[in-house]
Amino acid sequence: MLLKNKTALVTGGTRGIGYAIVKKFAEQGCNVAFTYLSSEEKAKQFETELNAMGIKARAFKSDAGSYAESEKLVEEVVKEFGTIDILVNNAGVTRDNLILRMTEQQWDEVINANLKSVFNLSKHVSKVMLRNKTGSVINLTSIVGIKGQAGQSNYAASKAGIIGFTKSIADEFGSRSIRCNAIAPGFIETDMTSVLPEETKKGILAQIPMKRMGSAEEVANVALFLASDLSTYVSGQVLSACGGMCR
Repeated sequence: MLLKNKTALVTGGTRGIGYAIVKKFAEQGCNVAFTYLSSEEKAKQFETELNAMGIKARAFKSDAGSYAESEKLVEEVVKEFGTIDILVNNAGVTRDNLILRMTEQQWDEVINANLKSVFNLSKHVSKVMLRNKTGSVINLTSIVGIKGQAGQSNYAASKAGIIGFTKSIADEFGSRSIRCNAIAPGFIETDMTSVLPEETKKGILAQIPMKRMGSAEEVANVALFLASDLSTYVSGQVLSACGGMCR
């Protein structure tokens, strides 16, 4: 029970990597608040399943890309849970296109949802952590933010920005025992990758030294390490969960 009596806030917690992180934290005794945007029925069902595990869980409908909604969310979570020990900035979107075809809206949507959201939540949660003089902030970046990807200049820019933000916040908050790290997943088996054509999947696997895609649970295990006291001297780092692609 590595996170017993801790409280985490996870954005985008109803599917994929976010879902796996919320579940993993709950299994380790953590009380969890998580956000969703549209899947209310799914979120409430997940909330019920988590509470049945003996921890406290609550789903909040909130847009992480909105500064005002993020501020309200943090206030509500602190009011209900008492504090926030761990923040996982996971919410994000893709709007892939070649730069010549990419619209301003596609650019703005990705930067807002992926990068501005990290600023919004980190700023508001930092007030709680600074008061407590402890905390762990975990930001989900991507190997695309490290090496780039054709057709994803907006996504790559947002994820690269998260890396710079992570290192800067680690510098700012280190003296208060607040850690900030990033996880860079590679190709992970999710709803999004499951619909890829077989030829595309073969091309992806050829790039991965371990010759397989990762699972959301494997990324959640990295998040568990960074959230727990196993990583109390780890800050400002980018941990890649990519099967050896980035090295």
